Amino acid sequence: MTAPVTDLNIASNVPLPAPAFFTHQMPRTPEQEDTVFAARKRIEDILQGRSNRFLVIVGPCSIHHSGEGIEYAERLAALAREVADSIEIVMRVYFEKPRTSVGWKGLIMDPDLDGTANLASGLEVARRLLGNVVDLGLPTATEFLDPITPQYLGDLICWAAIGARTVESQTHRQMASGLSMPVGFKNATSGAIGPVVNALKASMAPQTFFGIGPEGVASMVSTKGNGNCHTVLRGGDGGPNWDEASVAVTVETLLAGGVTPSVVIDASHANCDKDFRRMPSVFEGIVDQRASGNTRIVGAMLESNLVEGNQKIAGDRSQLTKGQSITDPCISCETTETIVRRAAAQLGS
Repeated sequence: MTAPVTDLNIASNVPLPAPAFFTHQMPRTPEQEDTVFAARKRIEDILQGRSNRFLVIVGPCSIHHSGEGIEYAERLAALAREVADSIEIVMRVYFEKPRTSVGWKGLIMDPDLDGTANLASGLEVARRLLGNVVDLGLPTATEFLDPITPQYLGDLICWAAIGARTVESQTHRQMASGLSMPVGFKNATSGAIGPVVNALKASMAPQTFFGIGPEGVASMVSTKGNGNCHTVLRGGDGGPNWDEASVAVTVETLLAGGVTPSVVIDASHANCDKDFRRMPSVFEGIVDQRASGNTRIVGAMLESNLVEGNQKIAGDRSQLTKGQSITDPCISCETTETIVRRAAAQLGS
């Protein structure tokens, strides 16, 4: 009898529906396709300096309830129409959450919030929610954590992020080079910009790597390179990096590296010292720099939800506060509307 040598630590391996079958079951409509295409083009124009509108990527730190996500989206869509002359609003629809050690990993991985990891259900909930958001005419943004996820959801995403924990990952740089939407790379958790420069060089170049095809079969993927990759500043271990001096150093570093100097600044995370109450003032400081003529700053990010703050996942999920984050704390819808309207008036003057 030979000794077992494979799958020694695998508890189960359950097949998922192929991306082609999945998207066939939940196809995008022609109207959704037009909305996504037009939104990506507007975002690209902002990144490339062809539009003077300001990009604001705003929404929950993570989506954990589809109904609450749609309620938030309806309010945000109304705000987007109101400020459209000067601001391009894109909703954060984040389904995957990187964890420093352990914890809830997002709606796709655990849609029932109980550790059961029903991925098939999570993917379905996520795709339906994205379709509903796009139906409102609202562009969508997400962070791609697993390189397989875009095969299931990418056609309904208008802007994507590569996070601070994965900016140095070759797998994610290769994936970004083939994505169909603009991609923002966050600076490393240390605050370092060097990894972003390398990531931009890699993602804007053609790449070949292991992937899966629409039929769910392992494949060799060759890309053309993504010309709409850019930097997202989110602060780091050394503190915030949204201030004028930090932005100047970042732009100088990007230019020296021969990559695009367009910068989006995240007003949350380390840039507000992880205190959501400081997020509005950071956002206003970012907008002030743009209004003063710094066109390298093309956008900002905010974490926002129906209710401010955050909460722990309760044993009884019915006791969760409606519309409040279960991951990072967010500012409220009301605060979001106030500061975005103020920014629109300032940038449109």
